[in-house]
Amino acid sequence: VQLQASGGGLVQPGGSLRLSCRTSGSTLPYYTVAWFRQAPGEEREGIAWIGHRDGRKQYIDSVKGRFTISRDNTGNTVYLQMNNLKPEDTAVYYCAAGDDMFRKWYEYRWWGQGTQVTVSS
Repeated sequence: VQLQASGGGLVQPGGSLRLSCRTSGSTLPYYTVAWFRQAPGEEREGIAWIGHRDGRKQYIDSVKGRFTISRDNTGNTVYLQMNNLKPEDTAVYYCAAGDDMFRKWYEYRWWGQGTQVTVSS
């Protein structure tokens, strides 16, 4: 599974961005997709997940209510809508595909390249 992440950028606090995770194939609907982020000097952390069986969604507490993960109708693109962004959201964001809603980055087999999100005034 080849993934391509995009949509990062520089935004002011309180602003919004939408990240996209696309695959050129048609297998993404059969995998759980997760968004991770990694700030400098920090471990890569999972922040949002969408299941492939039932579309179940999960978020970590720090993004709950601000971020929304979703799939398009084909299932081949997964989005992360990020609203009310805060400076502490600054990180490189990655999408990953795997067999379940794993919490650790090393449990995922496929990764997109990172996209930088910077929240600053």
